Amino acid sequence: MIKYLRFTLPVLALFAASCSSVYMPNVPNTPMLSKQGEFSGGAHISLKGNASVNGAYAVSDHIGVLFSGSRMNSERKSKDFGHKLIEIGGGYFDTFGPDNNRIIEVYAGVGKGWSDITFRDYKDDILISSELQEVDYRKTFLQVNYSSKKKNNLRLFGTDFPINYGTALRISHIKMDRFFLNGVVQPKEDNIFFEPVFFTRMALSKTFQLQYTTSSNIGLKNRKYMSAGNSIFTIGVVVNVGGK
Repeated sequence: MIKYLRFTLPVLALFAASCSSVYMPNVPNTPMLSKQGEFSGGAHISLKGNASVNGAYAVSDHIGVLFSGSRMNSERKSKDFGHKLIEIGGGYFDTFGPDNNRIIEVYAGVGKGWSDITFRDYKDDILISSELQEVDYRKTFLQVNYSSKKKNNLRLFGTDFPINYGTALRISHIKMDRFFLNGVVQPKEDNIFFEPVFFTRMALSKTFQLQYTTSSNIGLKNRKYMSAGNSIFTIGVVVNVGGK
């Protein structure tokens, strides 16, 4: 079932991505912590230019703290999209299975985001109208990560590269603190997003891994601006130091 969802949800997300939203999700933190003193860090980039960084540290054998940030500045003829988002959180992790190579993580946290979006309409290459959306919002989230360090091998150029997979199920509540259209104050919106995330990691060494991440973004409330219009398709690098 998980493998089926991993391929079908990104396809559904392509249809959602055609909509407009003031909320741009970041790559969720999936550190796969396994013991005290372990550090995980990552950097990811999407085709749209949305860059995310993640970090996590295991302060004990079952408690981890994490931080995340993302930034995007896209300028096009008909649309400019700029956003920043920061998050902090913490939670519980544990290993299980015959070889202790499966990991369950439960994290909760808060965040703060800013979006500035400009839409332009042209007729015969002449600008006829424009709209500037300026939004500040706060975020709370709860997520459950499941991953396995049990590895399958991908053979490339005569070399075996270990492959492993993971899933993160995240619920995020986003609430506007400030909302302007062309400088005029607007009614604030909120929404609850269900964000199922799937990632695949290919180990380049014991420390470094390549990660491909896909996700969908499903809004549980009907909103005009704080809607589920963006999803995640990124490639990145993950570092894990000090784990089992």
